[in-house]
Amino acid sequence: MKAQRSLVEGIVSILVLVLVFGFMGSVMGAENLINTIMRTAYDLLINTVLYLVAVTVIVGAFSSFLVEFGAVRIVERLLSPLMKPLFRLPGVASLGALLCFLSDNPAILSLAKDKGYRSYFKKYQLYSLTNFGTAFGMGLIVITYMIGQGHLNPSGGNFYAPALIGLGGAVFGSIVSTRLMQLSLRKTFGEEEAVPAAEQEGFDEARVMARKEEGLFIRFLNAVLDGGKSGLEAGVAIVPGVLVISTAVMMLTWGPKDAALGYQGLAYEGVPVFPAIGRALGFLFNLLFGFTSPEAIAFPITSLGAVGAALGLVPRLLKEGLVGPNDIAVFTAIGMCWSGFLSTHTGMMDALGRRDLIGKAIGAHAVGGLAAGVFAHYLFLAFRALGA
Repeated sequence: MKAQRSLVEGIVSILVLVLVFGFMGSVMGAENLINTIMRTAYDLLINTVLYLVAVTVIVGAFSSFLVEFGAVRIVERLLSPLMKPLFRLPGVASLGALLCFLSDNPAILSLAKDKGYRSYFKKYQLYSLTNFGTAFGMGLIVITYMIGQGHLNPSGGNFYAPALIGLGGAVFGSIVSTRLMQLSLRKTFGEEEAVPAAEQEGFDEARVMARKEEGLFIRFLNAVLDGGKSGLEAGVAIVPGVLVISTAVMMLTWGPKDAALGYQGLAYEGVPVFPAIGRALGFLFNLLFGFTSPEAIAFPITSLGAVGAALGLVPRLLKEGLVGPNDIAVFTAIGMCWSGFLSTHTGMMDALGRRDLIGKAIGAHAVGGLAAGVFAHYLFLAFRALGA
């Protein structure tokens, strides 16, 4: 049976490759297609990936500094009272949001597997942590990167306000995603079923955010260097997604660089499939997100797989004048909320021993990401109407 399935998958994969490359090659020419793939990937590596890696290293060092010297604990205490009314979660959930915001989605998993941490949650709340934490993954990296693209703003000005509006959209999306997941889980577990007593123990926050006993300067040095190293690892992990996924998306977004000369095998040429979809559904995308151009749909599509790859699209879209401040707000919201959740949710639910909940988690989070983008768009319009 497995051999038969493998044979079928092999035949289907070959057919897909032949159809995709055959279609694009027939439009662009085989030689131009190959040259464009290589040149696009190279340009992304030099002009986008290295910048992204630099951002992750600096953000990693900064995040580690905040954890080491207690700033995260202060913010956690301030946010704790908001957890129950907004997310229907206990106050300690704020720690998970902060760690994911400062690093990436798997940070919530290390907490959810801690028996002491689990003891604060009912069962329906515990498994909704997957949706809650994912909505904040790579948040600081996404916001920092978007702000750093302000010099490319076609309308002038910076992207501080759009990025922060996007953060507000991501928070709204996380509320929608978490609440939808809980609504489904309450039907399975009820509202009172707690984590079994045998799985509970006291929660020691120091296990998660241990402080060193060295001198002040050594602690600072170790924090920023270790954080920078972690940031470098995260940056390197982004590279395949940017080069593979972004190259594919770019080549389905742009046409020939010079329509008069046709295809020349240059970087960022391709067959504009996504803009055609964007134009066909333009009314819907404009109503929901207020996108400046059809090409902007490439960002949310790419975010489903890897937000790092989606970030790689932004400079090109800005240089072409195809996106503006509103789009940056929407991109930030969707990018944070959908930061690789298709892969993350599968791994996280599997680690928690509940594969049967993967579909529910993904469905709720897909809705949450869309809600994040819609909220960011209309929040941006409200701020602009107020002259902010």
